[in-house]
Parts: sequence; C-alpha cells; structure tokens
Amino acid sequence: MNIISGDEMRKKKVMVVDDDHEFLNEIKEVLTSSGYEVVVVNNSLLVFDTVVKVRPDVILLDLNMPNKSGFEIASELKYSLLTKQIPIIAISGYLKDEHYISLMEICGIKNRIEKPINPLDIIAKIEGY
Repeated sequence: MNIISGDEMRKKKVMVVDDDHEFLNEIKEVLTSSGYEVVVVNNSLLVFDTVVKVRPDVILLDLNMPNKSGFEIASELKYSLLTKQIPIIAISGYLKDEHYISLMEICGIKNRIEKPINPLDIIAKIEGY
C-alpha cells in the first residue's frame, strides 16, 4: 500500500514575474490547468517582498523589466538567506546573447527559456525542480 504524504499531494507553487500582462494571463492559464498553484507579479519592485511572503517552489523571471531588471532581482534573491534556495528560470527573447548568459550565471540563474515560450518546455523545466 502506497501512502502519499501531504508534501507529495501539495501543488508546486510557481511565481511568474513579467511586466507583460497578456503573457502573465496566458502562462497562468497554462500552468494552472497543468496543476500548479500560480502567483503572478507584474511590478519588479514588489518581487522580493512577494517571494518572502508566498515562498514559491520555483520562479519564472523575465529579465527585461522596468524599474529593476531581472538580473537585479535574481541577485537580490540569490544573496538573501530567505530566498537563495529558490530556483529561478529566466525568461527572455535574448537568451543566446553571451553577455546575457554570463550575467545569468553571476546572478545564480541556472536555467532559461527563450520567448516565445512552448508550454511543454516550461512544464519540463519546472518539473526539474
């Protein structure tokens, strides 16, 4: 007899950070219909406090955000004891640029998805964590 613990039954909580409202709505629909609990943030200045409050299992982070870039956000999360263990998946249309790749490594971003996004790719990346 297999017993499933509460942790195994809990939905994986995914935070999606992007300033594009249309993208946020689309990705939220895809992830919710795939069984994830989804929290969206469209203001880069609110990300850190929201992460601390919500405690997501993984963060999908757009790198090109107004006010505070995704690189700044990732660095802030990487160097905080409260958030450094949360994996970040970068989302951008510029992920083949060597400068971007170097910055992602410095900021602790270990995974990335290029826009336009294939929903199956996102789910596969999330399930890797």
